[in-house]
Amino acid sequence: MTDGYFITPNDSGQIEMLPGVHRRTMGTTDEAMICEFFLERGSFVPAHSHKNDQVGYVITGQVEMTIGGEVRICNPGDSYAIPGGIVHSARAIVDSLAIDAFSPPRDDYRTEAR
Repeated sequence: MTDGYFITPNDSGQIEMLPGVHRRTMGTTDEAMICEFFLERGSFVPAHSHKNDQVGYVITGQVEMTIGGEVRICNPGDSYAIPGGIVHSARAIVDSLAIDAFSPPRDDYRTEAR
């Protein structure tokens, strides 16, 4: 990842963090982080929680999101908000692309190999 103000996909490599779940950590400040997620059809992010607030939206595809026990199908243009500490999961119904922002930034997403 670059230390500058502008980040291109070439500056931040995509990693497969779970089978079929690919993350690219993009712009990051001391207060916020934005990540691109490509989810292959059928891939699953198991239920988890973290201290970070997370907001995002689906660019392409269709993702089944479970947040705090509530299940919704998110289509392109749909967004979601997950306060820190709330259990959530995701399943890609079809190949999907989503953008998520985290505040504060996730330390584990800064330090993983890129």
